[in-house]
Amino acid sequence: MAGIGTGLARLAMVAVPTALGVAAIVFAGDLKSLPSPSEANRPAALVRVITLAPTEMIPRVSGYGMVAPVREWRAIARIEGEIRDIAEPLAPGDIVAKGTPLFTIDDSDLKLQRASLEAQVAASKVKDDTVRTSLELAQSDLALAQDEFDRQKSLHDLGRITQTQLDGVRRQLLTAQTKVADLESQLKLNEAEREVLDTQAATIDRAIGLSTITAPFDLRVNSLDADLGQYVNRGQVLLSGEGIEAVDISAQFPIGRMGPLLRLAGDGTKVTDLKARVTLPEPEHPIVWKARVERMGDAIDETTQSAPVVVRVDDPLGQAQAGERPPLRRNMVVAVELAAPKQSLLVVPAEAVAGGSAMVVSEDGTLAKRAVKTSFVSGDLAVIAQGLKAGDQLVITDPSIAVPGMAVKATEDEARKAEIAAEALGQTPSSPQPGSGGGGGGGGKGAAPEGDAAKPAGAAQ
Repeated sequence: MAGIGTGLARLAMVAVPTALGVAAIVFAGDLKSLPSPSEANRPAALVRVITLAPTEMIPRVSGYGMVAPVREWRAIARIEGEIRDIAEPLAPGDIVAKGTPLFTIDDSDLKLQRASLEAQVAASKVKDDTVRTSLELAQSDLALAQDEFDRQKSLHDLGRITQTQLDGVRRQLLTAQTKVADLESQLKLNEAEREVLDTQAATIDRAIGLSTITAPFDLRVNSLDADLGQYVNRGQVLLSGEGIEAVDISAQFPIGRMGPLLRLAGDGTKVTDLKARVTLPEPEHPIVWKARVERMGDAIDETTQSAPVVVRVDDPLGQAQAGERPPLRRNMVVAVELAAPKQSLLVVPAEAVAGGSAMVVSEDGTLAKRAVKTSFVSGDLAVIAQGLKAGDQLVITDPSIAVPGMAVKATEDEARKAEIAAEALGQTPSSPQPGSGGGGGGGGKGAAPEGDAAKPAGAAQ
């Protein structure tokens, strides 16, 4: 009996699972399938969007550079001597007006040399008077000698005197001619010597004029290397300064940013046609100076592959305001902004089109991925060239949450649109009030957490 019971148990262990499997196959068509996600009717995820529309924008690029004076000058002694006068006050940092006498070097030795030359010229003129008197007498002797020679020549032709006698008279004539020629040469030599003396006198006069050194233009003193009573040599530097009428800033701009800006500005636009301004970033408010593009720099930086553009700020002292805007000084590092004319463009947050793609909300309320192409990027903004159009709802929610094909509920981010409009014109957007939900720029900064915004309702249940 025990053997029969064991056999029945083993048969039951095989037969029962087999019967259950057959029953499952037979009745499988009558069983309901699992509900699909659409049939679950879960609430749509919330995403922040901006509806695209043409926006007024001033395309611009920014670079950094160092301030340098347009003109520099050094006061160099052109003569040697003791400094007998110096401008007061005269110290590094002082502003000196154009034409101000800075140094006067003692020119007593030069004036003595000038007096010596004048005496030599006077002596030469007295010598000329003596030579002219002698020349008149010599010319009279020559005339008499010529007459005597003519008379003796006639007698010789008649055979009344010998050739020897005629030669003696001719010799006297030649002597008289030589004396006249010598005296005339002496007059010419005296005249040439006076010309040399006049040239030397002019040189000394010029040196005397260089004894006083004046400021060639309005300048700021950088260093003072001489003082009253000091003996200076010719070629010695006495002072160095820089002009205050204008300063130049050679700012570096990435090569890849300048081309798109010029293309946006229009065909034929040159770098010098762009508008420029110089800023000094401050925590409270930026300090701005009016500027103009002067020229392109000389070479591309081999390390950063950036192109130098030189901008000029006129009258930096005149633009200064106490407590508001300091004067631009040498070696200050400032930001330079180059801008094209204002125009209407399709402007979006740069992070929303990163990687050449963007998320938009389609007409059926689901996310769709678009390939986009930008023509210009400025700061946090990008200008759309292809892939998006006015009226599209661009998703600015974190792309890691926004999945293509997902049903969503679009929420217009008016605060971010205001930020984009302000930034596009180079303005500072107003700060949102705490708790207002504004300031959604930069992919949701200051808005509700992305995880909460994109999470389907009931997902935590």
